[in-house]
Amino acid sequence: MGRHFGAVGIFCFAFLFLPVARGSVILRLIDIPFEHAARYHVWLGHLTMMLFSLHGLLYVIAWVIEDHLLEQLLDWKNTGTANLPGAISLLAGLLIWLTSFSPVIKLNFELFFYSHQLYVVFVIFLALHVGDFYFCMSAGGIFVFMLDRFLRFCQSRKIVKIISVKSFPCGTMEFVLSKPANLRYNALSFVFLHVRELSWLQWHPFSVSSSPLDGKYHVSVLIKVLGEWTAKLRGDILNASEAMLEEELPLKPNNKITAYVEGPYGHELPYHLMYENLVLVAGGIGISPFIAILSDILHRVREGMPCLPRNVFIIWAVKKSTEIPLLSIVDMESICPSFSDKLNVKTHIYVTRESEPPLEEDNVQSTVTSSTNLFVSSGSAVSGLLGTGHKGWSGLYLISSAVGFITLMVLLQVFYLNPYGISKWWYKALLFIACMAISILIFGGVVVALWHLWETRVSESEGHDDDGTKFDKLYHNESLTQQESGLKNPLKSTLIKFGARPDFKEIFAYLSQRWGHVDVGVIVCGPATLHASVARDIRSHSIRRERDHPIFHFNSHGFDL
Repeated sequence: MGRHFGAVGIFCFAFLFLPVARGSVILRLIDIPFEHAARYHVWLGHLTMMLFSLHGLLYVIAWVIEDHLLEQLLDWKNTGTANLPGAISLLAGLLIWLTSFSPVIKLNFELFFYSHQLYVVFVIFLALHVGDFYFCMSAGGIFVFMLDRFLRFCQSRKIVKIISVKSFPCGTMEFVLSKPANLRYNALSFVFLHVRELSWLQWHPFSVSSSPLDGKYHVSVLIKVLGEWTAKLRGDILNASEAMLEEELPLKPNNKITAYVEGPYGHELPYHLMYENLVLVAGGIGISPFIAILSDILHRVREGMPCLPRNVFIIWAVKKSTEIPLLSIVDMESICPSFSDKLNVKTHIYVTRESEPPLEEDNVQSTVTSSTNLFVSSGSAVSGLLGTGHKGWSGLYLISSAVGFITLMVLLQVFYLNPYGISKWWYKALLFIACMAISILIFGGVVVALWHLWETRVSESEGHDDDGTKFDKLYHNESLTQQESGLKNPLKSTLIKFGARPDFKEIFAYLSQRWGHVDVGVIVCGPATLHASVARDIRSHSIRRERDHPIFHFNSHGFDL
């Protein structure tokens, strides 16, 4: 029984790393974005470790019955399975597993993150345990993951220029990062951000809050203080800004905070453009991707580009009214002065922890556009090695590395293993892993180098300087223009309800009567409870709906392990 549990676990292990290959061309071909694929990794991880745990437990019971426990645990055979590497691999896997449950992640994210780095120990000692023959059955997923890790490493080596950091009254910060014009993304994309001064290993995902039509040379993200890492980041930004103010120096590039970026990742196609009617449901900072979506739609309406949405209904639940000024990021009338003729936008805001407005309405509205530019840093644009739309280069990278791996294995077999009679299972498995790594570094590295040169030439041909100076000037000119013209207040067409929560059954019933028999796209971004509540009410509405009522299509957007 123990042997069978282990064999089944190996087959589950074969697929374990495929969902977490963020930029994998395989995920792009099957159109599963990484934030959704990560859920499969979680489910497969639980199943794999359950099978491996039963595998190890049954063997331990058998060895105790035979009174050979210590002898068997320390056994390291040259031919057959080696028990000691298996025990080490299982211990590493158990530590990863036990720290990956939701309560542990919420209590101590750092413990979850750093324990997951033991996956290297888990994989290598598993290979030493089962040998090359059994390990090769599950090596495909590992190989794809190693390809992705190397590509991400190459992309994230450059320090990215921070064009500006703006702080809003609620404490949320807007980071504007420099990017080359040829780096593709859409309003539903997200990036991973790393700040070396805060942690050497941690990367955190953030949804983009800008549309690619907002500008060729920048991408924006909203960062809210939700944990220790974001709290430290805000503290460092404020400290750097205060030091400049105390010395009465003008705002200039500061190198005390160095940012590195991976991505963008996400859907290849902007599915928010597939529906004539859109319902955007946000909780807290979940408004971030919807700011990008609204801006994207407005730009498309203005430019006459293909754009199906005609009705956009935004439902936003916040704890406090200080979060409302985030809506000022999208100046609808500035982007598209005549948008109301072609696009109907309504916003309902629910302030759940305030029973009444803390300020008079006029004072609330006056703070809507208040934000302070706190920080800029030097650096270069985000590397174009990742992002949506590069299937050609990604495919060539995969194929060249695979061909290189096969070539190395053949050479190894012909000139080393066969002539010298190498038969140790664990040693051959170690050579197998080494060939995987070398093929990616050499054969894949050549393709990555050519890819980088191609990206650089394309960027230069489009007139983008690598240090982001061109965009820096454009961005600040646009900011001055907006300040001179005066931002239109988004709250004039917005309904704010204090001390209330959205009643989705009532909302869906109202929209069914108003919008008629046209399918509605519902996109939800926020806490898991919000996703579950909206999905449940959509399911209930679909079961009871009348023939002339629309079908509500549920779409979940977010990154939550």
